Amino acid sequence: MNKKRLRYGIVGTGRIAQVYAQAFESCQTGQVVAVADARPDVAHAFTERLSGCRSYQSYEVMADEAELDAVLISTPPVTHEEIALRFLLSRVNVLCEKPLSISSASARRMLDAAERAGVMLTMASKFRYVEDVTRARSLVASGVIGETILLENSFASHVDMASRWNANAEISGGGVLIDNGTHSVDLTRFFLGPLVNVQAVEAKRSQGLNVEETVRLLVKSGGGVLGAIDLSWSLNKELDSYLSIYGSHGTIHVGWRQSKYHQLQGRDWVVFGAGYDKVQAFRSQIDNFSLAINGEEPLRVTAADALASVEVIEAAYVSLRQKRWMDVVGPEVQIIGPASDADFGAETRSIG
Repeated sequence: MNKKRLRYGIVGTGRIAQVYAQAFESCQTGQVVAVADARPDVAHAFTERLSGCRSYQSYEVMADEAELDAVLISTPPVTHEEIALRFLLSRVNVLCEKPLSISSASARRMLDAAERAGVMLTMASKFRYVEDVTRARSLVASGVIGETILLENSFASHVDMASRWNANAEISGGGVLIDNGTHSVDLTRFFLGPLVNVQAVEAKRSQGLNVEETVRLLVKSGGGVLGAIDLSWSLNKELDSYLSIYGSHGTIHVGWRQSKYHQLQGRDWVVFGAGYDKVQAFRSQIDNFSLAINGEEPLRVTAADALASVEVIEAAYVSLRQKRWMDVVGPEVQIIGPASDADFGAETRSIG
């Protein structure tokens, strides 16, 4: 690619930012020129692997001083709105780690600000950029497994969450449901389209956390397809595949190390992918955002997708409290008895 790479800033240099740093090292569409973290020593250490990158001890100073085309926000969810609004005010495009925000009201304020500023804002959702996932979606669209009847997704692995911010509802917005569940909802929507109903059921809390550790989430699409999602920080399901699509004429499994499909009329499974490559997914996500900013291709995760993911999770928390199926709000279809910002944050999130 001969075009000049876009100048990116990164706010927050924790675990997820380390993967982004790897992705940027081989990225031809963008480069990191500035990072901000409240821990100056950590921010400075982060820049040592990125040529020509400067560190800042606050995102406000970075917003004032750095010349940026885009910023990646990889801080805890409760901070997303405040940080995003600061950069949107400066007409900087924003790629915000999931969840976009901890309530739909907050997400709408962010999206409204982006529209007023005339810049792009969207949610980072790495699984849409996994090569096997995009191939699986093409297979579904081709009709190779017939009509889709059921989708299953599982992000369940044992992680000690006792000292992690993801399990602090005041910072994260909840527990495993908002953390891993945001990935699941966006992945499910990628295959099934808008989700209109949701039911969430919580299992026991074996780690003794103040938030939900294990949840089974059922969703239904506008076309009547059912999705069954298992989320947990407290158990390992020991599955080779994290996504399965069952159709009237066959099955697709998208796996961590291999992806394959099988038709009812066929004898053998057909391998179509080599599994999950995290750095590849992050790099493809950066490329898509950069090219969208330049008007060269559409965003794969649109503003509407980002908002819908928040709305579905919000409805799921209401379902968890009220122990019943809930309708989903907004562009998807309009939560019955919607939760307020305070309710959502106080009630009760790591696949990273």
